[in-house]
Amino acid sequence: MKKILLAVMSLVLACGIGFAAVGCNSENEKGGSDASGAIIVVSREDGSGTRSAFIELTGIETDEEGDRTIESAMFTNSTNMVLTTVAGAADAIGYVSMGSLNSSVKALKVDGVEATTENVLAGTYKLSRPFNIAYAKNAAADPIRDDFIKFIYSDEGQQIVTDQKYIALPEGDAQRTGAYTAPAGLSGTITVGGSSSVSPLMEKLIEAYEAKNSGVTIDLQTSDSTAGMTNAANGSYDIGMASRALKESESTSLNGMAIAQDGIAVIVNKNNSLSEITMTMICNIYIGQVTTWEQVRGDAE
Repeated sequence: MKKILLAVMSLVLACGIGFAAVGCNSENEKGGSDASGAIIVVSREDGSGTRSAFIELTGIETDEEGDRTIESAMFTNSTNMVLTTVAGAADAIGYVSMGSLNSSVKALKVDGVEATTENVLAGTYKLSRPFNIAYAKNAAADPIRDDFIKFIYSDEGQQIVTDQKYIALPEGDAQRTGAYTAPAGLSGTITVGGSSSVSPLMEKLIEAYEAKNSGVTIDLQTSDSTAGMTNAANGSYDIGMASRALKESESTSLNGMAIAQDGIAVIVNKNNSLSEITMTMICNIYIGQVTTWEQVRGDAE
């Protein structure tokens, strides 16, 4: 298991900091904020699909330098840990699945656009990614696995996606399977595992499916996207979950498919009066070019 770093950033009082060529060409944010001093940067662990999508979309990851997230960030191993950390730290910033948002934190507008389902669908909110499931290409046919996947894509399954504040596949999509009818006599157990961002949605899908198929048990194991794909490929999971697109190396051994779309919300403590941030400012915070809330507000001395 990769080491999870939970050390709070040391206070950095940077005067007249310049944005070097490796920065993200950010402009300062305006507006008040109750946060002050050093920014506590909260990120996810290696293998997280949310982290993979976030660093790609914001420019934190580059082809030349890879993932530039600062080493002093607090690396947490679940969506709930990010929420808990940001909710408990006045000077923290983090990111989570949009469908996991709750009232304990505040989601910032990004480039002036709110993190809403409508804005993701319209393409105006740029921090979005797919939720994928996958199973091994060489796996034998499995009536429970195949029927559960059929249920996920059914009208009822996709309504659960919507009810859980994620974005369902549009009606008419080739993957949608219409009304679901449970087969008679289906029984047995399968294992589904992977992304902690997909896990809350999957839990609801499993609950509804088992209610219709009393002889079936689906074991849900939560880890991260990379573990989900690795274990699906080697047969440890019947179905793996990833909160990102499959990598080319994974697609060679896996049948992958999107079950929903989700936004990534940039979050701060709910007592922080900052209401919006630019994509480039997010990048500069996460690569360490901006280190204090005074710089974010544009009033650093």
